[in-house]
Amino acid sequence: MTQLIHPTAIIGNKVELGSNVMVGPYSVIENNVQIGDNSKIRNFVTICENTQIGKDCDIFHNSSIGEIPQDLKFEGEQTKTIIGDRAKIRESVTINRGTKALGETRIGDDCLFMAYVHIGHDSIIGNNVIMANMATLGGHVVIDDWVSLGGGVLVHQFCKIGTHTFIGGGFRAVQDVPPFILAAKEPLKYQGINKVGLKRRGFDQESRNDIKEIYKLIFRGGLNISQAILKIKKNIKPSFHKEYILNFIKNSKRGII
Repeated sequence: MTQLIHPTAIIGNKVELGSNVMVGPYSVIENNVQIGDNSKIRNFVTICENTQIGKDCDIFHNSSIGEIPQDLKFEGEQTKTIIGDRAKIRESVTINRGTKALGETRIGDDCLFMAYVHIGHDSIIGNNVIMANMATLGGHVVIDDWVSLGGGVLVHQFCKIGTHTFIGGGFRAVQDVPPFILAAKEPLKYQGINKVGLKRRGFDQESRNDIKEIYKLIFRGGLNISQAILKIKKNIKPSFHKEYILNFIKNSKRGII
């Protein structure tokens, strides 16, 4: 087992470092932290207590991972930050740990967080999520797999962003954003399906057409949501993505954009 720890790094108690973990100059790893094999913690990074980081992750300069929530209701309870494998976390990213409401902030595998991204407490982020520079999540945000957020996107606390959705840079989400779509403008609006992203990820033409027809009824059919759902159930053939969209809308607590 090889560990490449710079002599100026500070390592706390009960820290478990996997094979070939690099810890750069002036980085601090607090107590009760686990870091998987082949991960890199570059210089001036702080990994706070009760944080778990997976294998093959790369955390760049000046990032703060697992610090206490920016929530006045936080009372020092023991909560966690959990990050999956192959995360790429660029400069000055901040990720806050959970509160007693959920107990953890959790991030999946293969995510990319560009410079100055902020992830608030109790947020749950899926796999293959990309957040461009300065994108910001309030507390209790849920981001499903394969979501991309443009630079400077703001997501209000308790919002949910559906799978394979892309939100254009500089816009804000204050309600739930349903899956498979492009969203932009102020207030945030449906701009069409995420055609390029879906095609890259193996959605065939028929599936993309079905998704487009579903959203045409929801957003451009002159119907309210209840009427649109009835028409979708009647007119659109069964499929995984049909059920996913209908369940997303049914379970939305903030309403959709």
